[in-house]
Amino acid sequence: MSYFIVNDKCNGCLSCVENCPANALSWQDDDGQRTLLHNMARCVRCANCWRICPQEAIEFQHFLENEWDEVVALRLVHCKICGEPIYTADLEKTLSENIGRELDRLCPKHKYADFAARQALMKPQKRG
Repeated sequence: MSYFIVNDKCNGCLSCVENCPANALSWQDDDGQRTLLHNMARCVRCANCWRICPQEAIEFQHFLENEWDEVVALRLVHCKICGEPIYTADLEKTLSENIGRELDRLCPKHKYADFAARQALMKPQKRG
């Protein structure tokens, strides 16, 4: 989602560009058209562009929205006993390649129970 939104009142005067203290705004004139450019990494959200715009064309409220943007969605791997999500399939692949074997698909609770059960089987039995 673009946070720098300009409505149809914009007339391309470049007041916002000329008064941006962070140089987060620029423009490009090409093929008979002026395009305003915004760089979110440079923007400090000072609202100077919004305050200076003589046309009231910048809709600054989008900079202030407290929402999460989806970045990536990855398939989950679930514990083979309880079904709890434990990690992503991509992480499982990376880890398996690094250690040279497939992982046990167990959540921390069941991984510990499995480990404890194996340890109990390995202890020598006392004879009386």
